[in-house]
Amino acid sequence: MSREIRTEPLTREAFAPFGDVIEAAGPPDKIINEGLCGRHHDLARLDFGEGGRAGISVFDAEPRALPYKLDLLERHPEGSQAFLPLSLSAFLVIVAPDDTGRPGTPRAFVTTPGQGVNLLRNTWHGVLTPLAAPGLFAVVDRIGLGANLQEHRLDMPWQITD
Repeated sequence: MSREIRTEPLTREAFAPFGDVIEAAGPPDKIINEGLCGRHHDLARLDFGEGGRAGISVFDAEPRALPYKLDLLERHPEGSQAFLPLSLSAFLVIVAPDDTGRPGTPRAFVTTPGQGVNLLRNTWHGVLTPLAAPGLFAVVDRIGLGANLQEHRLDMPWQITD
């Protein structure tokens, strides 16, 4: 038995409690490189905690499909985590508010091509879920000592549908 959640479009306003939408939307903040490049400036609230530093990794995730069974959420108490797709394919972003140390009711967002996300420190979220191949992402997150991963397996899964 599972519960159902419908996906919603990823917008800055809807996603704000969980993190930042990273995209080149609207006019750029600055024009650089002799007028040939628009800079969309400082799009994410990166946070690497005490004694941490920024690291860039490349993740190669297997594509998934909707409906998707959500049975595991995780969070990173020591730092934020940004996902920047290296292709123009949509991916599923699942987040949940904290409910006294456990994930609350999740929300599921589908990105548009070119959107990335930055998950704020301690935000419950699903695993990386590309909806098409290739599932390549640049990931900017905390490198440092200490446990920076908490996982929570759900007693009753959620089914994510479009």
